[in-house]
Amino acid sequence: MQKECEHFLQKKENISPNTVKCEECEKEHLPTVALRMCLTCGHVGCCDSSIGKHATKHFKDTGHPVMKAIPEDIWKWCYIHEEYF
Repeated sequence: MQKECEHFLQKKENISPNTVKCEECEKEHLPTVALRMCLTCGHVGCCDSSIGKHATKHFKDTGHPVMKAIPEDIWKWCYIHEEYF
């Protein structure tokens, strides 16, 4: 049995999205495929299938390790361990 990633355990409760859409894509007038929300600060960024890849860029800029798919909230991703929860 695989041990659960400690970054999933460190997530804050009741984090809300800072925006409805990817703020960077809105500013850059880029299309968005899907959205991801940082579970540390609530930043909303586009997925890696989008041109901007802003959710991953947010992780690289901040080190915030875990994000989740929104609005569905069906899975979470740890950038450090590259695993789903």
